[in-house]
Amino acid sequence: MKTESNANQITALYCRLSQEDMRAGESLSIENQRLMLKDYADKNGFRNCQYYIDDGYSGTDNTRPEYVHMLSDVQNGLVGTVIVKDQSRLGRDHLETDRLMELVFPAYDVRFISVTDNVDSANGFNEMSGIKNLFNDMYARDCSKKIRAVQRAKGERGERVGTTTPYGYMKDENKHLMPNPETAPVVKRIFEMSAEGKGIRKICDILSADKILCPSAYTAQKVGKPKTKPYHWAQKTVREMLANRIYCGDTVNFSTYTKSYKLKKTLKNEPENMLIFENTHEAIISRKLFAVVQKHYEGRKKSDKFGETDKYAGFLYCAECGSRLYICRSKKMNHSKFHYMCAGYQSRITDCTAHYIREEVLDSIVLRYLRQVVNYARDKSDEFYAMAMANGEAEAKKQFKDNEKLRSEYETKISQLDNAIQLIFMDRSNGKITDERYDILSANFEKEQSELKAKLNALDSQLDKMKVREKRVREFINNAKQYTEIRKLTPEILKTFISRIEVYEKAVKHSRTCGNHIVICFTFSADKAIVIDRVINENGEIQLF
Repeated sequence: MKTESNANQITALYCRLSQEDMRAGESLSIENQRLMLKDYADKNGFRNCQYYIDDGYSGTDNTRPEYVHMLSDVQNGLVGTVIVKDQSRLGRDHLETDRLMELVFPAYDVRFISVTDNVDSANGFNEMSGIKNLFNDMYARDCSKKIRAVQRAKGERGERVGTTTPYGYMKDENKHLMPNPETAPVVKRIFEMSAEGKGIRKICDILSADKILCPSAYTAQKVGKPKTKPYHWAQKTVREMLANRIYCGDTVNFSTYTKSYKLKKTLKNEPENMLIFENTHEAIISRKLFAVVQKHYEGRKKSDKFGETDKYAGFLYCAECGSRLYICRSKKMNHSKFHYMCAGYQSRITDCTAHYIREEVLDSIVLRYLRQVVNYARDKSDEFYAMAMANGEAEAKKQFKDNEKLRSEYETKISQLDNAIQLIFMDRSNGKITDERYDILSANFEKEQSELKAKLNALDSQLDKMKVREKRVREFINNAKQYTEIRKLTPEILKTFISRIEVYEKAVKHSRTCGNHIVICFTFSADKAIVIDRVINENGEIQLF
């Protein structure tokens, strides 16, 4: 191996500093490393020195920009010597660092020097070099565990664990999130356009046409680094914003994770592993608006060629097979021909029929009956409340009476089983029964107790459903009072008053006069079985089924 580099080859002075190293002290600062390496190079006659500096990068990250640049120069034969302050500066991944020191550098005749470790490949490596690399790796692993523990504790307390400030927000002097007066209106506008039925592509086009800075361009402008395409809004950016609960005042922690401190790729976490804390900061949009947008994207997630998403997305279903009904339309098709068809029929995943219904016909039916129900709930609130609750009131009273009788029986039986367990325990203590017999009897009693407690919980759940139904009826009436006139159907109005629409096939197939049977489920119904079917009967009265 050559011990001296060619005069034209670079002497690479590599410096690295991470956040963990900053906390370790000033001795590891970039400036300190630069001075030490320059002094060492001058005293030992190394020429043509070039710095490769990675400031703010972990030693476990093998994609550091200057680190990659230096290795590229090594492989191109431009580097004759690599000098670092210590081996941990080169990296803390012992597999990668060992590979460089023992395979890569020798293969390209590169001399490696670690100043404070007294390592010089010209003199050969000793056993301690590999051990130091392993210790450096263990240090990184230990730091990762401590940092993860701190982040976990912060996240479980409800503190934000994310480091970036979301678009639409800014931080006050106490590092708390507050709406940014410049960008918060943009966020609100994006949600409102989505609720109106505009697709993501169309929203991006509108923002670009209005010359509104995209999030990355806005941040770059603040630090004095303008972008070349400042008004280019990416669809992914808008879609992620529309799904982010932070805009309605919630903190969502642990939405992503990494498998290892060496693997930097972030993965989406399962919903059950996330922690959600509500009302942790001032909201930009209302929960109602957020819910409308989420409901909208439960159906068709992509906008069509018109740049719009279907207003019935997430609401319209086939009554026979349960599949969604999707809209069929094109730019060449007359608007009056726009229609819905069963997805199960279209994709042939079921043996269902087309369930063809034109959009304007469906709009006419839903809008007409929706106006009548909302007007009734607004103008005759007491009568509407009695009507909505009367259908199950007698049944609810009977159910409540039966539940109370069963509750008393279950509680008495549980108490008797407690006494029985105490008695057999005393019998075992007195030697009247064996331990094996006691184990069998107590296990049977405890199993019976668990079953009875489960039945008690089921009774409580039934009572909760009755309370939920009353709450939904009152919310429906309150919402109806806010809408004095409904001129057209929008996703927001559908979300407010309707939970589901089911379309049946025509009684006479392919008939031009026979219409589809339609069932409208309103939001005041706590149970899907309780719906308003056709809403108005021949006498003009509202029917509840």
